[in-house]
Amino acid sequence: MNIDWSSWWSNALNLTLPDIGPSHRALWIALAVLVAVLTLPTPRRWGRTLVTIVHEAGHAAAGVLVGRRFQGFVVEKNLAGHAVTAGRERGPGRAFTTWAGYPTPAVLGALVALAALGGWSGAVLILAVVALLVLLVMSRSVRTALLVAFVIVLTLALWWWGDAIGGVPLRAGVVAGTGMALLVGAWDSLRDVAASRDGAQDHRTLASLTGAPAGVWLATWFLVDALATAAVARSVWEGLT
Repeated sequence: MNIDWSSWWSNALNLTLPDIGPSHRALWIALAVLVAVLTLPTPRRWGRTLVTIVHEAGHAAAGVLVGRRFQGFVVEKNLAGHAVTAGRERGPGRAFTTWAGYPTPAVLGALVALAALGGWSGAVLILAVVALLVLLVMSRSVRTALLVAFVIVLTLALWWWGDAIGGVPLRAGVVAGTGMALLVGAWDSLRDVAASRDGAQDHRTLASLTGAPAGVWLATWFLVDALATAAVARSVWEGLT
């Protein structure tokens, strides 16, 4: 079977370049995705899984940014996870790496939603695949690797076929909805960690590393989540009006 590579690359480029612009249909699809994640058990579990992956990726990215070595990550069956970075046990780099996990789903969710509603869903999906491939290589359990691989397949399928059904902006809507679900998931995670009595939670680890009270670190995460939510809410409001 001969493959017309020039045509394939042309289609791939067109799928990655920005769309003409946002549409009301894409926004309504995004809101439908968000409602499904909030109300249906299976989408909600997948939403929580994605939040865990992004949370651990946040630790890893922050660690690499400050010069630590990313050694791997795991997503457990109960949807808990942990990323392992190597470097100094104390200091600003360790503190930043520890801090970065909880706000990352909110920040990334807001950026993804805003980019998709602005016509950049194709580019978002390609960047997501690249990041997921790195996480796949660094997975430290068979379950984690299979989970990440499955998400890669879904991401590529949405990128290639997302708008193939009757011109419906499914790709932009699903990507934006996924970003919104990440944002809501960040609030869920913040609520859970604030209620937890586990001394190993990140805000208590930060208190030990820095001397600042654990509540201060919860407040910083709350502020980041609030700013990210405000940015997306403003975009949604402008899109509806």
